[in-house]
Amino acid sequence: MSFTTEERGKPNTQDYRVFFKDSDGKYISPFHDIPLYADEAQNIFHAVIEVPRWTNAKMEIATKDPLNPLKQDVKKGNLRYVANVFPHKGYIWNYGAIPQTWEDPGHRDGDTGCCGDNDPIDVCDIGNKVCLRGEVIKVKVLGVLALVDEGETDWKVIVINMEDPDAKDFNNIDDVRRLKPGYLEATVDWFKRYKVPDGKPENQFAFNGEFKDKDFAIDTVKSTHGFWKALISQNTSPRDLNCMNTCVSDSPFCCSKDDAKAVVDATCPFGEEEPIPSAVDRWFYYEKN
Repeated sequence: MSFTTEERGKPNTQDYRVFFKDSDGKYISPFHDIPLYADEAQNIFHAVIEVPRWTNAKMEIATKDPLNPLKQDVKKGNLRYVANVFPHKGYIWNYGAIPQTWEDPGHRDGDTGCCGDNDPIDVCDIGNKVCLRGEVIKVKVLGVLALVDEGETDWKVIVINMEDPDAKDFNNIDDVRRLKPGYLEATVDWFKRYKVPDGKPENQFAFNGEFKDKDFAIDTVKSTHGFWKALISQNTSPRDLNCMNTCVSDSPFCCSKDDAKAVVDATCPFGEEEPIPSAVDRWFYYEKN
């Protein structure tokens, strides 16, 4: 199963979108139509890369828009770029989401004591390759970090791209600690401090910032898949989410190929990119708490 992307609008503007197509060229939703599993028997999952490593633009699956293309987050009327908090530059992994998952804001997690953040579950790919924006990769789950972001549970699943030459050596979270020393500590530091330049306090974590192992992480992914199933079948209120899809045949939100094409055609054609503001490259230094 392969997927391609189609850019619309001008990159680095609020009109920019990245739409997804399946191998037949049909427009699909990366939230709803890309299968959870690449290989269910081996617990290999798909992941949609929203933000390539080292970049700053906060791209994300537009959960409230038809077909859920990637678009850049907007804050106070401006495109959002994640700050470089020393010693980090942009995102320190390929960052994205696992399709067909949903962190239900109506469900209070028994471990974290907080409700979900209303998004697909996030992934941090620690592989060596810098992925492309919108690339769909097959990943092995290694562990998970429980960020508590403004009172909401925001799981960060640590994964490795199955195409990574070292993927066979990574089978649990302890392998990351052993083979890439310092990476997990840097991950906690990044998530703890990345909003401080925006005037917000440091983020908090459940489990005292400890990573849970592979089995815990896989169970978490599967539970969020269950919440998604309830969402796409309308057994849970979609609230402000857009559940338009073209492949989930038993979903009341399933639409025709022509309807999906009309959504894309209504957006701006692809154009020349605008420059990224020079302030995005600024480095922020501050004393750790």
